[in-house]
This record gives sequence, C-alpha cells and structure tokens, in this order.
Amino acid sequence: MEKVLLITYYWPPSGGAGVQRALKFVKYFRTYGLEPLVLTVHPDKASYPVMDYTLLEDVPADVKVYYASSFEPLNILSSLVGKKNVPYGGFANANKDSFTQKLLRWVRGNFFIPDARVGWVNAAVRAATEIIQKNGIRSVMISSPPHSSQLIGLKLKRVFRDLKWVADMRDPWTDIYYYKDLLHTGIAAAKDARLEREVLSSADEVVVVSDAIRTSFLKKRADLPMQKFHVLPNGYDEDDFREAPLPVAGKFIITYVGTLADSYRPEIFFNAFRELVAAGKNAKVLFRFVGNTPWTIRKSIEESGLSDYCEWIGHVSHKEAVHYMTSSHALLLIIPDTVGAEGILTGKLFEYLGAHRNIIGIGPPTGDAAAIIHRCAAGRMFGRTEGAELLEWMSSLYAAHLNGKSYVAGNTKVDEYQRSNLTAVMASLLKSNYAKIV
Repeated sequence: MEKVLLITYYWPPSGGAGVQRALKFVKYFRTYGLEPLVLTVHPDKASYPVMDYTLLEDVPADVKVYYASSFEPLNILSSLVGKKNVPYGGFANANKDSFTQKLLRWVRGNFFIPDARVGWVNAAVRAATEIIQKNGIRSVMISSPPHSSQLIGLKLKRVFRDLKWVADMRDPWTDIYYYKDLLHTGIAAAKDARLEREVLSSADEVVVVSDAIRTSFLKKRADLPMQKFHVLPNGYDEDDFREAPLPVAGKFIITYVGTLADSYRPEIFFNAFRELVAAGKNAKVLFRFVGNTPWTIRKSIEESGLSDYCEWIGHVSHKEAVHYMTSSHALLLIIPDTVGAEGILTGKLFEYLGAHRNIIGIGPPTGDAAAIIHRCAAGRMFGRTEGAELLEWMSSLYAAHLNGKSYVAGNTKVDEYQRSNLTAVMASLLKSNYAKIV
C-alpha cells in the first residue's frame, strides 16, 4: 500500500467537530489502498477548546501517530484570564463587548497570523521532514483549520518539490463569518490575505466542503485553476449510529447539538417554540440544548418563560452527542446570519442526516445546506422572516408525534454522505499516480 502523511492539529483526545473529518479519513483509508501516517500536535502542548477521550477508540490501533511540540499563546492567556474567557468557536463563549474580550481579540488578530496555533508550524515541519524521508512519502494531506497548519505545506514544498500536497480546508480563511471580530490592522489583514493566496496557489489540490467556499477561494487570485479545487462535503460515520438509541414515548424532543454564537440569531425558532407551547395546555414538548451557548441567549430564553420546557446539557463526548440526536424526534440546525451564510455547511448537518431525524433548519432557504436537506428529504430550511411557516411545520411535526406517526426522515441519498464513501474521493486525490481530468 502507498503511504500517505496526514497532518492535522485536531486529533484525539481533542473533541469537537473539527477532529471528525481527519479521524474518519484515517479510519477508512486502508479500504482504498492507502497506509496513513498521522502527524499532530502533542496533546500536552495543544490548546484544545474541548476534550473527548472516547474518540481515541476510533483511532486504528496499528496507525502510527507522530507528535510535534508547539508554543501555544492560548494556554498562556488561559492561565492569566481563565480558560472560560479565552475566545474560541466563533467567540460563542465570549461577551464581545467587554474590554478584556476586545483586547484578547485584537492580540489574536494582530500578533498571531493566521491564527493562534501558528506556534506549532516549525516543529511540525521538522517532524514531517523526517517522516517523509524515512517512509518514502509522496503525498501529504493537511487538514485545517487552524489554517496555520497549511503553512507546513508551504515549507515542505520548498524542500520536497515533487511532494503532492492536498490542502483540505474545511472553513473559509479570510472570509470566515467572524473574521471582522478579530480587529485586524491593515498590515495584519494584508499579511493574512497574502498567506492565504500563497497556500491556494502552491497546493497541488485544494479540497473544500461547499461550492460557495470554492467560489470564494477562486476569487483570491485570477490565475487559480478551477480544476485543482474539489468539493468534498463533511459526512457521518455509519458505525457511530448502529447502536444509538431511539426516541422513547412521551415528550416531543427537539435537540440542538453544538455551539451557538450571537451571530446565529435563533430568535425565530424560540418564538415559534413559545407559540407551540402556548397553543396546547400542558404541551409535552422539550427543547434540549447539547453544547456551549452564550449567556445572552440563555438569559433571553429564561426571560421568555420557556425554562420549564428547556434542558441544558453542556458539552458531551461525540458518542453521547450521537445518542442525544437519535433519541430526539427532531433536530435544530441554525446557520449563522452573516455574509457567506449560503455556503456554510457545518459538520453537524451531516451527523443530523445520519441520525435520520427531521431537521428544523434556520438559515438561507436557497443556501447549500437547504439544498442538501431538500435533496435528502430530511427536513426543511426556513429564512428568518418565515416565522409563520416555521410554526406551522413544527406544529405538524408535533401533531404527528401525538398521533404516533414515524419520526424517521431521509431518503437513500443520505448514504452518499457516509464517511466511507467520501474517503474514496480523498484517497483518489492523494494517490501519487492520480491524473487530473481537465
């Protein structure tokens, strides 16, 4: 089997959505003729927002994992101001108006380009160089964010000119929805944009998760060839859902899994939820939130009188998150209300597809997420002015529940997003004899 080096900052015991893509590729690469080696940051040096030790069970026992050291300014900030005050995940945990948060964001945006994990790049380059030389590696895949990881590819290409570098970029770079919150100076923003263009130009193949992200990247340089950009969405691992529980009789449960930030603007959902509760005396409904949410959103929910109908779980392992999904009757998906929202495809969407529950979507009705939901017959997406339509549909789901009708959603097209199927595409790009079709 041909050996391939996968470089990723997020790797077990890191938790959260960012670790899933690289982890599942490694799990299935051998099926398609690749022997994966992994290079990641040493967990003792990393600044992971969340931990999930259960994900270690998903790492194939015979896969060799190498570790690089790192200088992590977020760990220093955490010791000075407390971990809860260090911004992460689109600043969902931050009160962005406070002086401390503004200062932290300014420091982050101007002293650590392109991001605060840039301190692992040099050590990773040294480690990768040794791995490539000792193992005869001809292809490397680098998964980001953090997009600083792609700088490893830039430096490796200067040493190994024939090395195939596949840049797997799950999120936009300078077009990410919270970019303006980083308070860049003009000099810092220009440097960041230059690094982005260099990566896009130097990588042999660029893989993104949506058409909209591909379009935004292609606009960065006029000479970027479209054929080197490939859309490979996130997915779900069918193995994760084989023994997951089903909903139990009783309350109609709507669950949100993940992180919320103020930019998500979930008010339309809670307005409809409040109307659903008010429509029936002693309505047997429950909104269950699994993950991190800003205090502003939780406070508004409490003030609206919905506390008795809400359950706040907090962060859980991925295995537990899957169990919460499948034990629900419907799943809430919210796309941030920001520039570029049409192209946002969160990993959560595909896990929801794997759970086969109706998706209650809030976001652009003509966006990429809405198209996938419609194509898979997995629910509906509502714009933020479609409150009446949202309430009507939620009421119909609740009525179906009361009448004992099936809560299962999705058609056979959902299978296309299984991680095992998606890995076949990535494996073909990584193989050294891959011939581009122009």
